[in-house]
Amino acid sequence: MPDLAAVDDDARAAVLNRLRRAQGQLAGVITMVESGRDCRDVVTQLAAVSRALDRAGFKIVASNMRQCLNGESALTTDELERLFLALA
Repeated sequence: MPDLAAVDDDARAAVLNRLRRAQGQLAGVITMVESGRDCRDVVTQLAAVSRALDRAGFKIVASNMRQCLNGESALTTDELERLFLALA
């Protein structure tokens, strides 16, 4: 399986941005749990973390799909499909 070096610089930057945002959100969720915040607030923020992680994964798959269409990806269509479904 190819590594993220195969993903173009803009896509990699977008993925890193989403992951850093999710990291900050997760730190906030941990603080909320430690301070005994209302479970609705915690779950709402946890859902935001989950969406941020999903978006990062979708961005990685989408970038590889674009490379695949250009004949540049080492991933097969079946591999891309399995990766996409793993995020669903």
